Amino acid sequence: MKRFMIVLLALLAIPAQAALEVFATGPEWAALAKEIGGERVNAWSATHGLQDVHRIEARPSLIARARRADLVIATGAELEVGWLPVVQRESGNAAIQPGKPGYFEAAAHVRMLDVPKTVDRIHGDVHAAGNPHFVTDARAYLKIGEALAARLAALDAAHAAAYQAGYRAFAEKWRMALARWEAQAKPLRGVPVAVQHDAFVYLEDWLGLKRVATLEPKPGVEPGAAYLQEVLARLAAEPARMVLRPAYQHDAPSRWIAERAKLPVVTLPLTVGGTAEAKDLYTLFDDTLARLLSALKN
Repeated sequence: MKRFMIVLLALLAIPAQAALEVFATGPEWAALAKEIGGERVNAWSATHGLQDVHRIEARPSLIARARRADLVIATGAELEVGWLPVVQRESGNAAIQPGKPGYFEAAAHVRMLDVPKTVDRIHGDVHAAGNPHFVTDARAYLKIGEALAARLAALDAAHAAAYQAGYRAFAEKWRMALARWEAQAKPLRGVPVAVQHDAFVYLEDWLGLKRVATLEPKPGVEPGAAYLQEVLARLAAEPARMVLRPAYQHDAPSRWIAERAKLPVVTLPLTVGGTAEAKDLYTLFDDTLARLLSALKN
């Protein structure tokens, strides 16, 4: 009995292995890391659902977080190019630099759309690797999640089996959710839409929506009155059923068009927290589908 107590006390004295510190550039990646890693990861997002991830400042608080991170999860495809490299460099954390195991880009595991043939800023906010807004395609999370589970397992080999089990459990639930969402979305196939910003190309590809107009003359460029008049004329010739707007953008252009073309504006959450209803990855897509289908009834 005495020997048993000595062994028990010795085991209790061994400190529990700390959770992996995950620095995510967006709430969707923090949520995915938690789905897979559970309590073995401490996932924190550098941005919230109503921020434009293109335009973030490399604040000292972000640098401090990155300094103690074991893993950075980024969207990639130049989405965070204006601030994340500064955060990584200033953190002094060698483990999370590009090319190191502590740096993970989701874009490496996605079939990219809108890849430009030439890159010239005269064409607006163009990304050389393709459109980075693939978070709107629920299908993408399976391959990204599989790769992320492998990366977590590599960083924390003692719990590799747990990360793989976490991914399998997530994938099973996600595939069931995908089947439900795709069944719900059947009425949306072929529906013509206008978009305020070129943020929905992957959503269009997944659900079969048909874009007939974009309110920005070039990606990331605010439309002027003359251009909006051109869009209005285009919509008179080829009508849309709704105008889609990312929740993080101001609504003046979409309201202007909607009032004159008599269309509903659908504000969509691009990520977790983009709307009050989008509380996690599942409700993100529940809410997206609900908003689109509601507008279709108008």
